Amino acid sequence: MHFSSPLVPGTLLKRYKRFLADIKLESGEIVTAHCANPGGMIGLNMPGLPVWLSKSDDPKRKLAYSLELVDLPTGPVGINTAHPNRIVAEALGNKAVAPLAHYESVRPEVKYAEKSRVDFLLTGDGLPDCYLEVKNVHLVRTPGLAEFPDAVTARGARHLADLAKMVAEGHRAVMLYLVQRTDCTAFDLAHDLDPAYSAAFDAARAAGVEALCYTTVITRHTITLAAPLPFAGRES
Repeated sequence: MHFSSPLVPGTLLKRYKRFLADIKLESGEIVTAHCANPGGMIGLNMPGLPVWLSKSDDPKRKLAYSLELVDLPTGPVGINTAHPNRIVAEALGNKAVAPLAHYESVRPEVKYAEKSRVDFLLTGDGLPDCYLEVKNVHLVRTPGLAEFPDAVTARGARHLADLAKMVAEGHRAVMLYLVQRTDCTAFDLAHDLDPAYSAAFDAARAAGVEALCYTTVITRHTITLAAPLPFAGRES
């Protein structure tokens, strides 16, 4: 996935109202950027952190800048939750997700269950339909360990229940966690931050929902899917 424009460096002054961030550019100008991330951004929202922004030339946009990356001593972190689906779509097209590489057709945003749209519906001759949900991961509290979620997500728990229903109907269902960081060697759930999500995950796994986790390669120009990460303390 290529960023839509060359990234601009800056310094985070504050993140507020969930979707706004004030950034000081190298020129000294202070701009308000769109922060496409509804989560807590634990460890990624402290004033003084170096960040990278994209800038849109669309005159209809209220905010020209978007917060894309936070630079930590351990490496860059992608915080834009609009990107994981684009990254995974590209990886699926390149057959880079090995457990799903046999599927021939990939359709995004397909209605399913009662009130949901699945991120991707994968189909192929002789294969069960595969319902694939993607979740963005950027939380790290223990060095090397990526965690999800970073805030309570009732919507995320509902998605797990919806996937379990698809398995019950004879389909295949997969939850894919995409880690927009380069400093992780394993993945786990943040049980203490959202016990209900953790319980929903265990119930979905027991029902036959598969779980995958992949890390990414992040540069100033692109973010691409990289290697699978193991699930800490449990089978994936």
